[in-house]
Amino acid sequence: MSQPPVQPVIQDSYSEHFVASALYVVATPLGNLGDITLRALACLRAVDAIACEDTRHSRPLLDHFGIKAPCFALHEHNENEASEKLIAMLAEGKRVAVITDAGTPGISDPGARAAAAAHAAGYRVVPMPGASAVVSLLSAAGLMDSRFLFAGFLPTKTTARRAAIEGWRATPATLVFYEAPHRIIETVADLAAVLEPDRVLVVGRELTKRFEEIARMPLSEAEAWFKADANRERGEFVLAVSAAPETQGLDADSERVLSALLKELPTKQAAKLAAEITGQSKNELYARALQLKGD
Repeated sequence: MSQPPVQPVIQDSYSEHFVASALYVVATPLGNLGDITLRALACLRAVDAIACEDTRHSRPLLDHFGIKAPCFALHEHNENEASEKLIAMLAEGKRVAVITDAGTPGISDPGARAAAAAHAAGYRVVPMPGASAVVSLLSAAGLMDSRFLFAGFLPTKTTARRAAIEGWRATPATLVFYEAPHRIIETVADLAAVLEPDRVLVVGRELTKRFEEIARMPLSEAEAWFKADANRERGEFVLAVSAAPETQGLDADSERVLSALLKELPTKQAAKLAAEITGQSKNELYARALQLKGD
């Protein structure tokens, strides 16, 4: 006789017991208040204090849902000091939540140092999953790569930014970046200059907000797309670039030369010199060099 299908166990978030002396890492909406989870609301109502990236920014969200817990600031400029305060509260048996202005703490946002401090002090750290700009864009991007690399914000200077992009050029994964509006055109221009121009770029602008826009295009068309409408330069951005194309493989001589050079030189320098010696594509040689280093 066939067995009935196993039903998932669904816990009522409002009946959950939030233990004392624990840090709760709570994701908050990117923009649409409806994206907050029931469990996050239950947690924020149960904790004794909330560490906020910006208390002024978080207060309207908390007031909207009737959350009265006292708040204190925990941001990139005071996270070490605020973490000490947080640990002292945990030592008193209090429950503390950490939230950022939007999305999941610790993902290119404050929260990681606080979580590390709580772990080091022997306290429980509990994730309250929810909104994430990275995952939100990837879910709607339609890219078929089986993995992704989240690089956060790129360097602000052109030379350093291009060098960083070059370092990920051969990575066999979707590349995901955050970017600010005043640098968005420079960044997409650098992506197109360093990476293969036919790679797919997916732009996520103002995700979950009133002027949300998700657009796909070849990298070669990205700069013109932004310049065609000034409104496209406004808001908060997540960029996803399709993975490096598969290499066709090297001939035996190129493989031998590259292997010999890698014994004496850094990866990038070995690939460049191997390209000059063999006439093979520097990008293919660099990708193979990374594989050999990994092996």
